[in-house]
Parts: sequence; structure tokens; C-alpha cells
Amino acid sequence: MDLKGRHFLKLLDYTPEEILYLVDVAADLKEKKKKGVPVDVLRGKNIALIFEKTSTRTRCAFEVAAHDLGMGTTYLDPVASQIGKKESIADTARVLGRMFEGIEYRGFGQDIVEEIAKYAGVPVWNGLTNEFHPTQMLADLLTIKEHFGRLSGIRLTYLGDARYNTGNSLMVVCAKMGMHFTACTNRKYYPDEALVKTCQEIAAKTGGSIHLTEDVNEGASGADVVCTDVWVSMGEPAEIWEERLRDLSPYQVNAKVMALADKGAVFMHCLPAFHDHNTGIGKEIGERYGMAELEVTDEVFESAQSLVFEEAENRMHTIKAVMLTTLGGVVEDT
Repeated sequence: MDLKGRHFLKLLDYTPEEILYLVDVAADLKEKKKKGVPVDVLRGKNIALIFEKTSTRTRCAFEVAAHDLGMGTTYLDPVASQIGKKESIADTARVLGRMFEGIEYRGFGQDIVEEIAKYAGVPVWNGLTNEFHPTQMLADLLTIKEHFGRLSGIRLTYLGDARYNTGNSLMVVCAKMGMHFTACTNRKYYPDEALVKTCQEIAAKTGGSIHLTEDVNEGASGADVVCTDVWVSMGEPAEIWEERLRDLSPYQVNAKVMALADKGAVFMHCLPAFHDHNTGIGKEIGERYGMAELEVTDEVFESAQSLVFEEAENRMHTIKAVMLTTLGGVVEDT
């Protein structure tokens, strides 16, 4: 399958076959890394990493993956990048596109990464926007496939704020892969109606389904995978914590929720997670509102059902697969 020159902006742009191909390439690359087999087939190439929103996992995943492929990286943090400030998005894209073979963007509106892709002339990869998080979805798919041996028919329930990148992208990828997606949350936090309709149309063709519910018993019952994310996204003001805690506390992933799920169910979270007071924000919010744990309890996070660290590692392998295929690299079978 030839993906050379393609952008990777959202999974709505990719067919189920292309998505599965990327997951399979990632699995092969992961096996090679475990065996110490080099895959530095993109030596001499360089990529730019634009981070208007900082991240531990995304930055490390891109940098290690690029290094493994033989590429150089230039990291542009929120201070170093002048994109949209002193220089237009279009001009920045055209400049970087003449210096680098690929560009990663992690930041705010989806329209920004789409505009970079329009003008760059090289593959552009979405490391996260407000609306979508496609590299995380490939990592989630690889993790699920490794654990269950399949994707089709898997029942995935997402609890929490389903309006933004993680909720949106899980709904999209489940629809694409013939999986059954449930958003279980307060009605105020349902995904965009137009996107729900689009995903329902896709799911009707793949054998998947899309379901929205406010009832935790209904939403978690029989789930194979239970997912959540932080209740306040990066860039949102701290003042909204009180409202979010009031609205979303009933949708915390705890032992009771996991007991409703299938006997072999697993827990997933894209991280970071506020499962204790061992972070500055977790401690501040926990002490202010009297909560020891937020979107997930420490009991679930640290349980044998939790795949969060396998999921985090798989960010690197799947990102490597995206860069390898869109830059036209070829890795010999072993």
C-alpha cells in the first residue's frame, strides 16, 4: 500500500484498510525494535516538530521514532515558533517545507494543521489539535489488537468529556474499524452532532455502531475497553474545574464501572492522568474540592486491567509507521 506523500491529519481521511495497514506496519516496527533490528532507512532526512502545546509522550515518540529511522529533528516550542504571530501559517509552512521533509504540528484548531498541510509541500502530521488526535488512535488500535487479537466487533466505552480530540477520534476510529463505540457522559458533553452523524454513516458500512448515553450502567455494561481522559483540556481556564467536577464526577472510571464491563475488559487512558495527588494540578484540584482521584481511581489505573503504559509506548511505534510510510521508506522483512 503506497502512502508516500500523504498527510496524516485525521482518520476520516483514511480508509479502514489504510488504518489497519499502518497498525500492522507499527507492529512490525515494534518487533524489529525489540529484536534490535535497525530501520534507519530515512537517513539524511529532517523533520520539524511544531509544539504550540507541549507534551511528554508526543515529543518523545516523534523524536525517538525519527532517530530510529535515521532522521534529524528540530523542535519548535511555543516560544520558538512564530507561526500565526510574526509570520502567517501559510508563510511558515512554505518556509519549513523547503527545509524539512516532513512537519509535525501539535496545537490548537484543526484548521491550523490543515492550512500547514495546504502550503507545506511535504507530509504534515497531526500530533494533536482541539478536534482530533489521530496518532493516539493508532496507538490505541495497536494496543487493543495486541491484547484481543482483533479490532472488528470490539466494544469500546468512553466516559468523560466526549466533545474534543480524544472522544471525537475514538468515535471516528471505532466507526472506521467496525467497532462499537459508546460515549457515556452528561448530555452537555456529547460529541458534535454532525460528526456523530458522519460516524454513524461510516459504522453502518463497516459493521460498527455509535451510541450515546448518560446512563453509566448502560454505557459500561459489557464493554471490552473502557477509556477516559482528563476532564479539563490543555489551554482551558482553571475556573471551569468546579463545573466539570460537578458534571463529570458520576462518570469517573472506578472499580464499580470496571465491574459492569466484560470480565476480560481493559482500561485505557492517553495520559497524563489525575489518579492521585502526585502532580501539581492533581494535588491542587484534589485539595480544593476534596477529591483524592479525578477521572480514574488509582485502583483502576494501577490494576492488571490497565494498559496505559503499553498504550503510551505504542505511540512511538505507530508514529514511526506514519512517518516511514508517508515519507516513502521501505523496511525489509526479517
